[in-house]
Amino acid sequence: MIVLGLTGSIGMGKSTTAEMFRARGVPVFDADATVHALYAGPLAAPVEAAFPGTTVNGAVDRAALGRRVLGDAEALRRLEAIVHPAVRAAERAFLEDARTAGATVAVLDIPLLYETGREADVDRVLVVGAAPEIQRARVLARPGMTAEKFEAILARQLPDAEKRRRADHVIDTGAGIAAAETAVDALLAELRR
Repeated sequence: MIVLGLTGSIGMGKSTTAEMFRARGVPVFDADATVHALYAGPLAAPVEAAFPGTTVNGAVDRAALGRRVLGDAEALRRLEAIVHPAVRAAERAFLEDARTAGATVAVLDIPLLYETGREADVDRVLVVGAAPEIQRARVLARPGMTAEKFEAILARQLPDAEKRRRADHVIDTGAGIAAAETAVDALLAELRR
């Protein structure tokens, strides 16, 4: 089984591309969705212990937690020390299930793949990207997003050009859905050969 790491900066089309793989029967592990599920249950208590006042009714209040860690490198490191081991355990279980089911390709959707050194844990890396003006428009259209928040998030991410340079495969999502779907089909055909 080939493990494909899917990554790209904020607003580049990772979620849309992941859905394209899912629609083609490829198992996809969504690291962000896993974190959200863990915040709603098993990680609420350890996060509350580390960051008092960031949970409501037994679940992490992501907005409150975000305010506590954004721009604070030490707080972010403490949070990652809580979250990353739990996500890795869920990921290992996902990959074992995919292998058992006979999948030929499995996708790990990891937004900060390069930033966390995870490229060593996958067989190939796919970076999705778009022109900066498309990225900015997509991100600023999100509810609650501001230019300041966008810039703070970008500051934590490896520049798009560097991600593309390091990738095994690149799909330009700025060319539209049909073009991205064609690129996904071509990549799957290549990986399955």
